[in-house]
Amino acid sequence: MAGRRRAWRVGRVRVVALWLLPVTLGSLVACGGGRPETDTASADVRQLLDRRAAAVLAGDEPAYALTGARAEFTRLRALPLAAWSYRLTALRRTGGDGATADVELSYRVEGIDKAPVKAGRTLRLTERDDGKWYVDADKPARRTGQQLWDQGTVQAVRGAHSLVLGVGQPTESLRRYAGLADRAVPAVTQAWGGTWTKRVVVLVPKSLDGMAGLLGSPASAYRGIAAVTTGETGGSAKAPADRIIVNPEAYAVLGNFGKQVVLTHETTHVATRTATSAATPLWLSEGYADWVGYRSTGRTAVEAASELARAVASGDVPDALPEDADFGFDGDAGKLARAYEGGWLACRLIADRWGEVRLGEFYRAVGAHGTRAGAVEGAMAGVLGTTPGEFTVLWRDYLRAQLG
Repeated sequence: MAGRRRAWRVGRVRVVALWLLPVTLGSLVACGGGRPETDTASADVRQLLDRRAAAVLAGDEPAYALTGARAEFTRLRALPLAAWSYRLTALRRTGGDGATADVELSYRVEGIDKAPVKAGRTLRLTERDDGKWYVDADKPARRTGQQLWDQGTVQAVRGAHSLVLGVGQPTESLRRYAGLADRAVPAVTQAWGGTWTKRVVVLVPKSLDGMAGLLGSPASAYRGIAAVTTGETGGSAKAPADRIIVNPEAYAVLGNFGKQVVLTHETTHVATRTATSAATPLWLSEGYADWVGYRSTGRTAVEAASELARAVASGDVPDALPEDADFGFDGDAGKLARAYEGGWLACRLIADRWGEVRLGEFYRAVGAHGTRAGAVEGAMAGVLGTTPGEFTVLWRDYLRAQLG
């Protein structure tokens, strides 16, 4: 699983935006202990999957039940779907009348996804006495994250600019998430501009374990992390919509202010996705998201950058802008906080000195370069009329002035 990990702190709670790149399933082949199935069986199973998909889209539970296990239908009934289909990639006999199918599920959420979300699934099948195949179980493929309905019955709450999908959460709680997201979207649009979808999808599982299940990772990797954003950096505007995945346990620790800043920060990553590439350093992508998150809050630099303020007050002014490695989770929470705060203040400096419009232009120019080498240098020269060395001097002076 490839991606870029990003973190941010509100108080003592870290927030991670993890951009996950899609896994290509077309190369899957039959393997394991079973023998490859015949073409006739494959054709029969494809027809089964087509009937199952048609029943989902039609909301036809009796037709769905005729294809086998029906728990999935009930669980995803609230999900507003524009498309739903399966592609069989491998079929294996497992002995007797049983078989296992590797399937690529493709679906689009209505009004949200411009392109299909694709997920690997493993189906357990039985050929009954009538000669027809039926689905006994439908699970995430190995090393693949769960879908929300794998964890229980999905509830949906639509906001003015958001769709909140939850499992095991009170409806009123989901409405509060929608309210936070609905305030975040206009705030991000005001800062970034109108060249994005201006809608967000928020997934709220029941627990930390549910969050980890959606991401296909151990729960220990996300303990204390309040939210994760999945998406494809540098991708087409027609890529599937990003999902903001909440850890309800960590999110509950935050006050109202922190909750709003978190959703605004994460929504910024959704808005800037197509302008973010391998050329974008983490100090810029995370710093910009923080800048938007704090932009209209009235918080001072000392209030929002307390760790860096303590360092500067003691005479420990950073020599250089944070490196990507400084944003890693190595157990040093203070170091991590200073990296994020340093990135935020770099973006704040650009907004103060060159203006907010130039800050957005600078972000886009860096991402458009495509590769890291020369990206920041070129954008600083072309947009800001400066050099990285000159900017670093200005940034260090700015830290002293704002935090000293």
